[in-house]
Amino acid sequence: MITWYQEVLKKYAVFSGRAGRREYWYFFLCNLLISFGLAVIDGILNSLVQGIGVLGVIYSLAVFVPSLAVAVRRLHDTGRSGWFLLLGLIPLIGAIIVIVFLASKGDPDTNKYGSRVDKSV
Repeated sequence: MITWYQEVLKKYAVFSGRAGRREYWYFFLCNLLISFGLAVIDGILNSLVQGIGVLGVIYSLAVFVPSLAVAVRRLHDTGRSGWFLLLGLIPLIGAIIVIVFLASKGDPDTNKYGSRVDKSV
């Protein structure tokens, strides 16, 4: 799991190519666990500014670009443009559509965004 997280961070701002489901969702899970841990630490250290944890905000800013990049590459794996992420701006329905796209099985063959990266999923 950690290797997938590190792999995404190595491709910090790479918006081209493809990312398999495993790469995207393990990165998502690691982010969730780290954010939860930082929220606990923020609470223990009482480092909250108007109810928002300072460590959590710093971490979120640090992983914003890699999170966006891996989501774009994940959409590329399904044959969709990264611009489909903007559907998430539509309240509720848009977010559900984007989650379905991110969870969809990728194209098994080469598509216009490149060849398959993760052949196991």
